Amino acid sequence: MFEDKLKENVNLVRVSAPMFLDKTSGFNDNLNGTERPATFAPRDFPDVKLEVPFSLAKWKRWALHYYEVPVGQGIVTDFRGLRCDDDIDFTHSLYVDQFDWEKHINVEDRNDEYLKDTVKQIYAALYDTEQALAKKFGVEPVLPKDIVFISSDDANKEYPDSTAKERENIYCAKHKAVFYMGIGGKKADGSLRHDGRAPDYDDWMTNRSCGGTGLNGDILVWNPLLKQSFELSSMGIRVNPDVLIKQLELCDANERKDLIWHKMLLDGTLPQTIGGGIGQSRLCQFMLRSAHIGEVQHGWYNPEEVQILKEKNCKLLGLGEF
Repeated sequence: MFEDKLKENVNLVRVSAPMFLDKTSGFNDNLNGTERPATFAPRDFPDVKLEVPFSLAKWKRWALHYYEVPVGQGIVTDFRGLRCDDDIDFTHSLYVDQFDWEKHINVEDRNDEYLKDTVKQIYAALYDTEQALAKKFGVEPVLPKDIVFISSDDANKEYPDSTAKERENIYCAKHKAVFYMGIGGKKADGSLRHDGRAPDYDDWMTNRSCGGTGLNGDILVWNPLLKQSFELSSMGIRVNPDVLIKQLELCDANERKDLIWHKMLLDGTLPQTIGGGIGQSRLCQFMLRSAHIGEVQHGWYNPEEVQILKEKNCKLLGLGEF
């Protein structure tokens, strides 16, 4: 149901997605730039390096160009990836599954009002899905009708002594659903403003009309079972050529300009876009009020933790049973 609502609200069509990408293409998402991709070589081509993607942030933008998707329309796909260096806990897994979407926009749409309108469309799909589950299965709905927008710049000023996670918890406990704007980049003291973002997909430095910077953010909700903020989506308006050059410079990653994908963006081949990912297992974990992501997704977790959870009648799919 959620995917249908998402496609209807944001005007998306479904496409298939790659399971691996050529390392030399620059199509893989670099996340924070330190994570190791799962890499392999085809048997008959030992010199070729293929990577299981971290996300499809860059590939989707190319796909809009490849499929000649017009302005105002977009694509969504079932993404399957591996993140070898991700946390392994009750909300994180090595295996990543998400609704990965991307939409072709006009240059004039690169502003915070367009970003907010798109967030509202996605949140409406989340809200309607929970309402339908409540009606059919009796799950108590907890999402408010409207989502609240929070600037990370303002949050840092309001709670300067709190950690990023503590600030998220404060706002989510109060509002139950927030879009936390401005993810990526650093504060004047050199520390992360809120969280890390790669320099070559989201625009985290353009000024917003509210006074903050960054045309991106995270959809966060209050998880009543875990009693903490819970991320369902990361999204944003993507870099244009000028912003790409500036963010690569700030991150000391100028060598990426020589990669195929980056050349296509810099020469104007790739369209202006907005996009993001919505965690499928995360969404199921929240909607079903599960304590551990392993209750809705087959993965690998600390065997000792699996056994402890099993003893407490929290069984992770396929684990601790053989």
